[in-house]
Amino acid sequence: MRIVVSGTHAIGKSTLIGDFSAAHREYEVLPDPFELIDAAADEPDASTYLAQLRISADRLLDFAPGDDVIAERGPLDFLAYLVALDGLGRIHLDEDVLARAIALTAAAMACVDLLVLLPITVDDGVRAPEDEDPELRQAMNDALLELADDTAIVGSARTVEIVGQPAKRLARLRLAVNRPGPVDHQRV
Repeated sequence: MRIVVSGTHAIGKSTLIGDFSAAHREYEVLPDPFELIDAAADEPDASTYLAQLRISADRLLDFAPGDDVIAERGPLDFLAYLVALDGLGRIHLDEDVLARAIALTAAAMACVDLLVLLPITVDDGVRAPEDEDPELRQAMNDALLELADDTAIVGSARTVEIVGQPAKRLARLRLAVNRPGPVDHQRV
């Protein structure tokens, strides 16, 4: 199964993936694409997010149906960051660039079996420090959830929102992985 765990920064993606992979060693873990780029700038900009979108899309396109892989972030995450930054007025997102980013995201999402969304909630126990840019964090969260509802982008990937403390998140991820058949966008 090809799984992508998506969510804004400082939401618990690494923790969930680490907990899952410790019990499911058959899954190859794909790290956050940020670890794979030369991030010389202190503040990520549009080009940084576009590079991460490309990396996350390319690596998903390389896997075949039946491969067991879990990715920290997918192209949908970086599309959401671009939309959020544009909405906040921090960048101007050219329509052609946006169209290409959407097309690449949709192509890569066609390779995803399960999209796991970790939304910001009050009961998740995650308290991000102020230096994590709370305005961008919330704007990305909102953009991600909106984009995840767009079947033209997400395609037929089963989509589930997972909320709660880390142990509950892990149990809910395991349930989603073991549940056969399509799952409409739902919160568990």
